[in-house]
Amino acid sequence: MKLMVIGGGGREHAIIKSLKKNPKVEVIFALPGNGGIAKDATCVNISATDIDGIVNFARDNAIDYAVVAPDDPLVLGCVDRLNEIGIPCFGPKANAAIIEGSKVFAKNLMKKYGIPTAKYETFDNAAAALAYLENAPIPTVVKADGLALGKGVIIAQTREEAKTAVRDMMEGGVFGKSGSRIVIEEFLTGPEVSVLAFTDGTVVKPMVSSMDHKRIGDNDTGLNTGGMGTVAPNPYYTPAIAEQCMQEIFLPTVAAMNAEGRTFRGCLYFGLMLTPDGPKVIEYNCRFGDPETQVVLPLLESDLLTVMLATTNGTLADTEVLFSDKHACCVIQASAGYPTAYQKGYPITMTEEAERATYVAGAKLENSKLVTSGGRVTGTTAVADTLVEAISEAYRLCRGVCFEKAYHRNDIGQRALQAFK
Repeated sequence: MKLMVIGGGGREHAIIKSLKKNPKVEVIFALPGNGGIAKDATCVNISATDIDGIVNFARDNAIDYAVVAPDDPLVLGCVDRLNEIGIPCFGPKANAAIIEGSKVFAKNLMKKYGIPTAKYETFDNAAAALAYLENAPIPTVVKADGLALGKGVIIAQTREEAKTAVRDMMEGGVFGKSGSRIVIEEFLTGPEVSVLAFTDGTVVKPMVSSMDHKRIGDNDTGLNTGGMGTVAPNPYYTPAIAEQCMQEIFLPTVAAMNAEGRTFRGCLYFGLMLTPDGPKVIEYNCRFGDPETQVVLPLLESDLLTVMLATTNGTLADTEVLFSDKHACCVIQASAGYPTAYQKGYPITMTEEAERATYVAGAKLENSKLVTSGGRVTGTTAVADTLVEAISEAYRLCRGVCFEKAYHRNDIGQRALQAFK
């Protein structure tokens, strides 16, 4: 089979490494891919948001199956366009991808169908939002409606912080059109859990749970990022909670999307908070999370391509989805200064052992040499029998990945270990 994977980050590298295990795969094209992905796939310099370019390439190269991994092309209708020329895809059509593309849509969906989430109000007028904040409970959460590279959520600890977030989004345009509408919602407390789930629009088969680390600094301090590391499984997500989530959140969400005429097929990501009042949805994503994918897929024992095809073909009920009972930890190495200003172009070196365990996100090839080109540069993952061992091994392997001004958190997984005490 000739496969095409849309995207160019660490998530896509993890997907490609997993897809390569299927003996039927002849070639994988990555659009656009990156310098590290080039070792595992044929990179093609077409942007993930160049839908016309993607469609033309797929047609010209007789692609058998496409995996549309990032949020932007999904929301833009990449799957719809590829389906129109007869190419089956992993990923939802645009009318289902709206579950991530619009936080207002997602919140209204949960309210309409009784899916547990934080209390909220939506605004398309800055003055009204600022007036609401005069008496809103603090802390509060301010969210841009549209896609914002995972950075459109501000947890405001003071009333002034919340007002600044509103002004920045609605008047300052820091997230462009994505911030023209906002959600202001109740601040929830409890352990956070990420659950990615395969679905064919009827059946839901969750993947192993994980815990992301969004803040740039140790002990969850500093600015939000796209994710500085992950562990799986999440020890706070017990079998009893998993069953509760299946009955109260996962299946009702898929049923709600069907009822709205927006059948979702692909990977549906549930960002959950385990509150004192039970599990609640913080957010939905319409695709694999990053860097959650880098710990979830290494634990997948079933064949990824087979499972993906089942979500497309509606045969997930008859398809085995098995995960290892081991533990995984991923440590992200970023460029110093991320998530704000950072320098690029530093050479990257990796030991052979580290390279096998590393997914490349922000790097490109210059004169056949791998150099940094993004904020998050690499993610190094280890799998072990215990979480303590996985964390220790991930940091050991991480030391085999070197570039100037590299930065990583030193406490990935420590919050998860507290669950065992």
